[in-house]
Amino acid sequence: MAEIIRMPKMSDTMTEGVIVSWLKQVGDDVKPGDILAEVETDKATMELENYVKGTLLHIGIPAGGSVPVDAVIAVVGARGEDISALLNNAGNTSATPVSAETKKEEQTTNKVEPPATTNAPSAVSDSRIKASPLAKKIAEEKGIDLQQIHGSGDGGRIVKKDVETFAPAATSKAETAYQIPSVVGQESYHEVAVSQMRKAIARRLSESKHTAPHFYLTMAIRMDKALEARKAMLEYSPVKISVNDIIVKAVATALRKHPQVNSSWLGDKIRFNNHIHVGVAVAIDDGLIVPVVKFADSKSISHISAEIKELAGKAKNKKLQPTEFEGNTFTISNLGMFGIEEFTAIINPPDSGILAVGTITETPVVDNGQIAIGQIMKVTLSCDHRSVDGAVGSAFLQTLKELLENPVKLLV
Repeated sequence: MAEIIRMPKMSDTMTEGVIVSWLKQVGDDVKPGDILAEVETDKATMELENYVKGTLLHIGIPAGGSVPVDAVIAVVGARGEDISALLNNAGNTSATPVSAETKKEEQTTNKVEPPATTNAPSAVSDSRIKASPLAKKIAEEKGIDLQQIHGSGDGGRIVKKDVETFAPAATSKAETAYQIPSVVGQESYHEVAVSQMRKAIARRLSESKHTAPHFYLTMAIRMDKALEARKAMLEYSPVKISVNDIIVKAVATALRKHPQVNSSWLGDKIRFNNHIHVGVAVAIDDGLIVPVVKFADSKSISHISAEIKELAGKAKNKKLQPTEFEGNTFTISNLGMFGIEEFTAIINPPDSGILAVGTITETPVVDNGQIAIGQIMKVTLSCDHRSVDGAVGSAFLQTLKELLENPVKLLV
């Protein structure tokens, strides 16, 4: 009893399929597991497997034709069986017509070539090797030379399973494959008890990040004049002034003009601090500590520089007293010395803001319509939105930018 082979649904989005090539011809005996044809779907070219034992009696769609899912594409039955009634009852297939040029190409592709003789050249173009498109694709992906494969299909045609089961022979010395060396290693780790300082840092910053609604404002500041001012200051200062010392002075001066940033959120009220105590984050072996420069706005840059050096030295030697790292009303975290261009910092309670300072980089800028090289520094202000609004934070950064780009204003 003959059975109809219909176009299967080979993917969840497939609506029609294209017969790329027939691997069996009318009159061929077929058995379950044989590949009848290659079908191109909307996602890939796949092999159409046969599930009926018998003879291929009818091919309804020529190579290159497309049909909708469930359309009749072939009939398998007993040799010599009359299938005309079966085809009439099955309905007509709706294959897309194939041009004469396409038919000629398929006939050339399916033509059985005589076996190669020992006198034939060893190098043969892949285009003349009888292989299914899917087999060629898999071979290309795996880097397999099709000339090394013996096809199991009709006339020695190479099919998918031939490529997947191919085991290459040992390569010659000239083509020795790279041998991946065996690396012997041992997994290991060590654990260190969390210090009390690290516990405090984790607790305070976790509380800050999860309770204070952070928002961030970034601004680029041109530091050419600040760098020139530093050089001039070094000629008269009793201590070596750093760029960070100038930034601390500028921040303190800007806070005096914007007291809303120099505040603390206390739940049912906001505390506006009349004094300005600037915390300066210092990295030490156990973590991070923030010595505080108190009344920073009323101190000279030289004074601030000497005090920061003393506090940083005490911090690294673990000799800071509680009064020297408590009472901050605003904090600065500077990673510019590490080459960090831009970052965000977590607010250091009970402050309402923290300034993250990046490195100074040479950047193309426009001066009076001409391109020049400017010394640019990016700063990012992290704000507690409960006490500082965006406009307030932006005004503070504008003042800070004005002071650093015109550092003479710090002296008057």
